[in-house]
Amino acid sequence: MIEESARDSRAELLDVHRLRLVETAAPRLTPEERRSMDRLWEAKVRANPNFFDGPVLVCAGARPDGPDGVTVSWVRTTYRHFALRRVPFSTSWLPSFFVSVLQPADDGRLLVGRMSRATAAPGRWQLPGGSLEPPDGDAPLDMNALYRHAARELIEETGIDTPPGDLTLWNVTRTRNGSIGVLFRAPSLPEARLRERFGAMTADERAHGREPELDDMALVDSTAQLPLLAGPHADYLEPIVRRYETSRGA
Repeated sequence: MIEESARDSRAELLDVHRLRLVETAAPRLTPEERRSMDRLWEAKVRANPNFFDGPVLVCAGARPDGPDGVTVSWVRTTYRHFALRRVPFSTSWLPSFFVSVLQPADDGRLLVGRMSRATAAPGRWQLPGGSLEPPDGDAPLDMNALYRHAARELIEETGIDTPPGDLTLWNVTRTRNGSIGVLFRAPSLPEARLRERFGAMTADERAHGREPELDDMALVDSTAQLPLLAGPHADYLEPIVRRYETSRGA
């Protein structure tokens, strides 16, 4: 699940096709920041028990690395850290580091999903994807790990089981608050297959007493169709759809 951001603005595409990933130390919180973070997090959990304080990665910075590359510095933390975004005096908060998947139908339209009421941004339309998690043990966080994570998010949120090796790196997005999203493209599938897998996934989740992360899907191929999606949109959605639309017409 991509965490909501209190400071999101418009996103941009970085035209990146090569990443280097570097772990760095987490910023030290002041006692006041920690108390405020804990208080806000506990209030969020009381309001929505679906929130959990599991391990997650955040982005400590991104800098150019050659003509088509970028180096991303990342930090291990837990989801509680995102509450710092609601602390006005905090200087220690860090933005998200996430993956998203462009899943086309055979006719070229892209699958977008609406986040359910159980998530951090209910009703928001976005691509399938989610915040990155730390690698197990001493395993490195490398591109193979990002491919695996993207494939896992795709099946968990849409029911579409695509092997990591069938994904291709498409681009990198950055929001004005510094959040970094690594974008992958999946192979095209028939619309009927996409809808069948999505319907089966949501039905299975509800049969087990769980709310799916995405509770509805749509297919779009131009920015002109985005206003038809009632509700808020992820800030990166419009520039991605615009670039995708342009690349199809090239």
